[in-house]
Amino acid sequence: MGQKKILVVDDIFINRILLTEILMDLNMPYEEASNGEEAIDRLKADSSIFLVLMDIEMPVMNGFEATTHIREKFSEPLRSIPVVAITAHDPNTFAGEFEGAGFNDMITKPYTMLKIERMLRKYQK
Repeated sequence: MGQKKILVVDDIFINRILLTEILMDLNMPYEEASNGEEAIDRLKADSSIFLVLMDIEMPVMNGFEATTHIREKFSEPLRSIPVVAITAHDPNTFAGEFEGAGFNDMITKPYTMLKIERMLRKYQK
């Protein structure tokens, strides 16, 4: 297994750039995916991923579908990987769906170094 990495999943290229720039500033290795289906493929292929930052609204497979797939179709320990929703929407508008999909946490836009650092402290081991 290589160095621990974060998987950044967002269909909007500029959002991935912003998040990966923050992760680079924090000296945190990462992988990228542009939709939930790609995220699932990356998780299957790379055992060094320890955390997923998952956008909610994406084409092909959205964040709810991808997170539900991880929780229901993967075996341990991958089934329990922390998945953090990333969104610009008001979290209250989809709270039930958020919990039902199995997200561990949520970060709302705008992303800041402080928000990402706090989240990393919660999930780094």
